Amino acid sequence: MSTVNEPGADVPQETGRPVIDWSLAAATGAFLVRGGPVVSREEAHLAVTELRELTPDAEAHVRDLTGLGAGLPLLPGDVVDRPGWVRSAATGLDALTGRALKSLPANPFGPLLAGTAGVQTGVVLAFLASRVLGQYDPFGADGTGRLLLVAPNVVTAQQALDVPGRDFRMWVCLHESTHRLQFTAVGWLKEYFADEVERLVSGLSSGDLDGVTELLGRIPDAVREARRNKADGVVALGQLLRSPQQREVFDRLLALSTLLEGHADYVMDAVGPSVVPAVEIIRARFTQRRKGGGLLDRFLRSVLGVDAKIRQYAQGAAFTRHVVDRVGMDGFNAVWTSPNTLPSRAEIADPDAWVRRVHR
Repeated sequence: MSTVNEPGADVPQETGRPVIDWSLAAATGAFLVRGGPVVSREEAHLAVTELRELTPDAEAHVRDLTGLGAGLPLLPGDVVDRPGWVRSAATGLDALTGRALKSLPANPFGPLLAGTAGVQTGVVLAFLASRVLGQYDPFGADGTGRLLLVAPNVVTAQQALDVPGRDFRMWVCLHESTHRLQFTAVGWLKEYFADEVERLVSGLSSGDLDGVTELLGRIPDAVREARRNKADGVVALGQLLRSPQQREVFDRLLALSTLLEGHADYVMDAVGPSVVPAVEIIRARFTQRRKGGGLLDRFLRSVLGVDAKIRQYAQGAAFTRHVVDRVGMDGFNAVWTSPNTLPSRAEIADPDAWVRRVHR
C-alpha cells in the first residue's frame, strides 16, 4: 500500500559508534518487512487522508478531556508505510541512545559487532513494523518530535476487526495524539526520559563493550527461564541487571512506560461515543485481537516483550482510571508535576498508595 507525506528517506547516518549500525538496521528492516494489504487506490487515499486530517481533531478532544496542552499548535500526523516506520524508528532509537553510546571506546572489532547488531535489530524492526499502528517519537524530525501513523497496519487491523473505518482511524489517532501531548505539554518529560535511558545504557556498558557483550550473552537464558516459569519477559530481562542502580533505573523506566501507555489507552476510550460511536465494539474486538496470533507469532511477541507491553496497557489504564475516579482529572494530572510525582512500579499496582503520597 503506497502512502504519501513521507519526505526524505529518514535513513540514519553513520555515527562511528561501535554497538549498533543504525543505517544497516534501517536498511535491513525496510528490506525484510512485508507489504501491506491489497486495497483499491480510493481506499488507500481515503485512509491516508483521514489519518492525517483526523490527528488535529483527535488532539483537540484529548486536550478537552485531560486539560493538557492549551495554546499548543494542533498539527497533523505523518502517514507512513511499513519501511517508512522502520527507518524512522531506527533514526529515533539512534538519537535516543546516542549520548550514552558515545561513551564506549573504539575497538578493532567495532564495525563487525555493529554490523551484526544492526542486522539483528533490523530483523526485530521488520517484525514490529507490520504490527505498529502508530507512534509518537519525541526524538524524531531532528529532535522536534514526530507523530507517525502506519497506514497499512491501520487498514489491516480495521479490516480484521470489521469495524467502521473512520471510527477506527479516529480511535488510533486519539491514542497517538495523547502520546504527543504527554511530551509536548509536559516540558520536562522528554529530557527526563532521555536521561534515564542514558543512565541505563551507560550502566550496562560500564564504559566498555565487555558489559554489553556479557549482558547480551545472558539474554537467551533469561528468556527461556521466563517462558519456563510463565513469568513476565520484561521483568525477567530486568533481573539481568546486576547493580541496584541499574535496576532502579529500569524500574523507573518501566513505570513511566506503563503510565504513558495506560494513560493513552484510558483517554482513547474515555473521549466518548460522540467522537467514536463504535468505541465499545472497537475496544472489545481489539482487546481480543491482541491475544491472537499463531504459534510463531506468539513466540516472537513473547521474546520481544510485546505481550508484556500489552499487560502494560491494562495496568497503566487501570491506574489512570482508579486515580481519576478518586481525585478527578486535575488530581491525576499531578503526575506531570515533576519526576518526583511519577508513580513507582509499586504504585502502578497500588494507585491508592500514589494518591496518599501525592495528595496526602
